[in-house]
Amino acid sequence: MKLDQRMQSIRMILSDVDGVLTDGGIQYDNQGIETKKFHVRDGLGIKLWMTSGHAFGLLTARSSHIVRIRAAELQIPIVRQGFEDKLPVAMQVIEEQGLKPEQVCYIGDDLPDIPVMKRVGLAATVADAVAEVRSVAHLVTSRSGGCGAVRELIEKILESQKRWSEQIARYQA
Repeated sequence: MKLDQRMQSIRMILSDVDGVLTDGGIQYDNQGIETKKFHVRDGLGIKLWMTSGHAFGLLTARSSHIVRIRAAELQIPIVRQGFEDKLPVAMQVIEEQGLKPEQVCYIGDDLPDIPVMKRVGLAATVADAVAEVRSVAHLVTSRSGGCGAVRELIEKILESQKRWSEQIARYQA
């Protein structure tokens, strides 16, 4: 199946966090509190994706308070943390949303993401993902994790669905 065909059927994006929405670095301050750096363009892209009527969710092996904060800020309704075996959780989310795997895009960057990537309609990854993940991806972004890669993915899908121009129209007045 061609990439454009895969993108046209996507109704939900599930995203890993560390290495995709962040650069993969984990920082702790002097009090042992974890911090992460998120790219603002990814945030707006996620909002545009959801306002286009599509679902977005986070699926991460680690559990982090800062992920809950970022998800709440962006009003991301689907947040699953602390699942190293991501496939059963991903399939549960897909079923809960009333979707089929071929209607889902998953973007990840490391080995635990591969089983989900192999089951969904569009497997995406970031430019700096490990080689094994890049080899199973249908789409590799030009941007690295934490540098707007999710925004790039969202733009590509919405452009394929002929929905990008309607999302940016309000900013071009």
